[in-house]
Amino acid sequence: MSKKEKKEPAKPSTAWQGTYGDMITLMLCFFVMLYNPEESDAIQMAALQASISNNNTGGGISLSPGSLADMGNVVSALPSMEKGKALGVAYKKAVSSFTPQTKSNKVTITSDERGIVISLASDAFFRQGSAELDMEQARDTLRNISVFFRAEEVKGRRWRIEGHTDNTPVPSGGAYPSNWELSAARAANVLHYLTDFGVDEKMFSIAGYADTRPKVSNNTEEGRAYNRRVDVIVLDDGHF
Repeated sequence: MSKKEKKEPAKPSTAWQGTYGDMITLMLCFFVMLYNPEESDAIQMAALQASISNNNTGGGISLSPGSLADMGNVVSALPSMEKGKALGVAYKKAVSSFTPQTKSNKVTITSDERGIVISLASDAFFRQGSAELDMEQARDTLRNISVFFRAEEVKGRRWRIEGHTDNTPVPSGGAYPSNWELSAARAANVLHYLTDFGVDEKMFSIAGYADTRPKVSNNTEEGRAYNRRVDVIVLDDGHF
């Protein structure tokens, strides 16, 4: 008698893999729906990103092994990261406070390792080559900033006003020898008008950066317009 051939065991079914894949996809969609980007701590994330990339152009923190690690100053213990938790709430307050101006592109609200940045488009508030504010355009925005200054979310915070220009030289024979003087004068005038609205100038500092800190390239007119701005900054810790 010939031996019966040994029967191969049946291969296990893989039908479950389709069901499992569908379940994982549904769970992913469920958690994406639950995620609310407004609850992300923008200030803390900006500080962390600057630390990881070793980018301290805005006065932020750069991390490297050495004495800081020896003293126990790890990322989770950095002062700006701790304060960033509170600034996250203030950032949401700023976004809601300046909604009319942001819709008209007169104001943009961002955050980075310095803190909350309220950017005023120079073309909307200043005449070309001038540091005199157009109060018809600026009054409501400056009033909103003064109200925000007194908000509980930013109580006790230090502020800085930074003037920025594009790389176009100022007209010769004008009131300002260079973009340095023009950017500083614009920052100072914003502060003067804010004090008229009741802010405490002792909580402020001013700076003029001319064209040294552009947001985008100055190679196009659109880029130059974007770089002409005055930034009113609610400072994070370590950036006084």
